[in-house]
Amino acid sequence: MAELAELEDPKARAVNERHGDDHGVNLGKLRALAKRLKTQQELACRLWETDDTAARLLAVLICLPKAFGRDELDTMVRGARAPKVHDWLVNYVVKKNPHSEELRVAWSADPDPVVASAGWALTTERVAKKPEGLDLDELLDVIEAEMKNAPDRLQWAMNHCLAQIGIEHAGYRARALDIGERLQVLKDYPTSPGCTSPFAPAWIDEMVRRKQG
Repeated sequence: MAELAELEDPKARAVNERHGDDHGVNLGKLRALAKRLKTQQELACRLWETDDTAARLLAVLICLPKAFGRDELDTMVRGARAPKVHDWLVNYVVKKNPHSEELRVAWSADPDPVVASAGWALTTERVAKKPEGLDLDELLDVIEAEMKNAPDRLQWAMNHCLAQIGIEHAGYRARALDIGERLQVLKDYPTSPGCTSPFAPAWIDEMVRRKQG
């Protein structure tokens, strides 16, 4: 904790806090620290328990993803309110855990929009890597009905799923593009030069172009 405190940078904190992340540690330095520590499950659990955002990010990097039980991960996701902690926990830990599919189903139907966004993130992963058994028509029905008025984090996760369906599944591409055009979600999101817009139709078109190129 003392070493993390030494890495605290007021400029980094100012940038991070604009995104809802209450820490000031440069992520490159955090990753270097994690590389030095290597995998340490017990230390990771103790760091997580501090409830400190930088400590929790470090915990995610040095933990053993497969070691967590289903209920442990459920509690962790519900307690991970900083966006970066939530994203890293889902992407670096839950996706590699044997309970990921069970949690995907449970979280997708959760009334808490942040928890539901974790379920959608796991669904997006399946759309890309293991779509067998998913009902893509049903997913598009839900996105069409609910994405426009969903809270920010949930809306972002649904939009990513919409784009992924359009990118990966040619048979559903026209419908995905149509939904994106009609809902106009993230149409005006500021995008840096050279970056792909998160507006689903633009995102789908760009990624399909790259694949075909």
